Amino acid sequence: MTAEVASAVLAALVLVPAGAGAVLLILGRRADRGAGPVAVTAALTAAVLAGTAAAARPEASAPFLGMPGGELALAVDGLSAVLVVTVSLVAAAVTVFAVADLPGDAARARFFGYLLLFTAAMLATVTATTVPTLLVAWEIMGATSYALIGYRWEVPGKMSAGTTAFLTTRAGDLGLYIAAGAALAGTGTLALDDLASAEGAWRHVAAAGILVAALGKSAQLPFSAWLSAAMEGPSPVSALLHSATMVAAGGYLLLRTEPLLEASGWAGSAAAWVGALTALVLGAVAAAQRDLKQLLAASTGAQIGFVVLAAGVGVTAAGTSQLVAHAAVKAGLFVVAGAWLTALGTKQLAGLRGAARRYPLVGAAAALAALALAGVPPLSLWASKDEVLAGVDGGVLRVVALAAGALSAVYAGKILAVVLAPVDADTHLDSEERGTRRVPRPVTGVVVAFAAAAALLGAVALPGVADRLKSVLGAEGEPSPGPGELMLSGVIAVAVVVLVVRRPTLVAALERTELLRWAGLRQVLTPRPWLALARAAARVDDRVIDRAVLSVAAAARRGAGRVGRADDHVVDRSVVSLARAVGRGAGRVGRADVDVVDGAVRAFASAVLRAGAAMRRPQTGLLHQYYVQAVVGLGALFVLLIVVR
Repeated sequence: MTAEVASAVLAALVLVPAGAGAVLLILGRRADRGAGPVAVTAALTAAVLAGTAAAARPEASAPFLGMPGGELALAVDGLSAVLVVTVSLVAAAVTVFAVADLPGDAARARFFGYLLLFTAAMLATVTATTVPTLLVAWEIMGATSYALIGYRWEVPGKMSAGTTAFLTTRAGDLGLYIAAGAALAGTGTLALDDLASAEGAWRHVAAAGILVAALGKSAQLPFSAWLSAAMEGPSPVSALLHSATMVAAGGYLLLRTEPLLEASGWAGSAAAWVGALTALVLGAVAAAQRDLKQLLAASTGAQIGFVVLAAGVGVTAAGTSQLVAHAAVKAGLFVVAGAWLTALGTKQLAGLRGAARRYPLVGAAAALAALALAGVPPLSLWASKDEVLAGVDGGVLRVVALAAGALSAVYAGKILAVVLAPVDADTHLDSEERGTRRVPRPVTGVVVAFAAAAALLGAVALPGVADRLKSVLGAEGEPSPGPGELMLSGVIAVAVVVLVVRRPTLVAALERTELLRWAGLRQVLTPRPWLALARAAARVDDRVIDRAVLSVAAAARRGAGRVGRADDHVVDRSVVSLARAVGRGAGRVGRADVDVVDGAVRAFASAVLRAGAAMRRPQTGLLHQYYVQAVVGLGALFVLLIVVR
């Protein structure tokens, strides 16, 4: 494949879903009937193009800002190759699920249009090599997520949920603009790979901006609660947004800019701690939920926390494997939750009791995905989580991460305890009712495919596979867990799952705590605390700052009055007196000049004038007078000579 063809493939990878989505949005309801097939075709085409691009590793660019690194540039390296395949495959599967899940009378063209644009934005995000490209994709992803979460805008609460998610992530996104400015000031270019070489304080500013933007997008502390609001969106949106796209984007960004985090020093440690604490806190929140989608949402933030932890400690291969494994597991579980919501009309855990027994094939796939989420060997998240933990040095951070890993088994076990429970007699469905509420075959196929991926990705624990992944990512030399660590984590996960399944009441106690309401994190996203903070700041301003300013102003005014009076009575009088004395002295000097100096000059001039006139008298021009004058002069000299002698 030539470089030109490879570049065209890379451009088509983004433009095919983006173009198809734009066309569907423009046509609107007129395209509802054909929107599903068009979306599936575009998503499958993108998956094929992703595989081709991953193998060819192409580059593509177009002029944009006219400065170094200011072009719209895409490229596929090892990390991008893994992510484009993951994103495109998950998006294609979720699109198939959406075709079967959406009601027939829904605005399908609008839904699939936004879904395809959302997918294209994520594909551009993971292949962007310049900050402008990343910003464009980042913004489109945020805007389309708002439209997708609030898709059923006519239902109360849907639009406000989309607004909450949008504004929260937008608050974090400001960090990306700050990072862009720091990159330009510190490096003179907007290339992502040059961020780590920013000079001086600009490197720290760029690291802070990237960190804030990533934490907001991935719903890490303190931005976590927007995940709860996002559950108001349709099930396919939850399945895509929480698995391989928007929530994963922040984790990906930190993996991409890991050299910057390391170069700054503090940013890597900050990311590691935020990731570990998010995994712990949201793990506890997930264990306390009564709503399956809320449980899965909290667990999404918790699992992505391990990706953020991996980026913070510098194990990019482990973070990537965690990102991919989580995408498969969580997409499968969200599809299951959506399928059961459509079939059974509830997402409450109490209403899903025995759901796996009612739908055996879907239930088996859901159980397998839940076991993978718990970290049970030999499934995917068992291996990837231990890869992350292998990069964490001993100490408090490792203890927090281990506790968060154990909580994964708790909330996964809670799902299993409910869906595997015997069906109550009063909720049993007869054959006729079962026929009208069956899970469509395409949805079953999607669930089974995700469950298979969740199981097979556990191969990353095999030394050969793990080494190959590190080679692809250019992460050779990163630590790997030993057999003892893998066995210990597997035993803990199995023991916790068995305990929770056998004694579900142990976890039920958490439902009566503040953890059920997301540990108060939702309050961070409501106006109340900010209004209270504003009122407190206003009181401080009125009672402290204003009073201090007024006191300073009054003191300054009094001081100015004293200075003014001193100026009037002392300085001004002194200046006036001095001026008068100088005037009098000048008058005397003037009169002396006129009467003495000028008189003397005039007298001398008059004397010289008279002498000159006297000197002219002998000059008569008569020769006999000159002789007489000579004789008189010589006689006078003779007399003087005689007298003197």
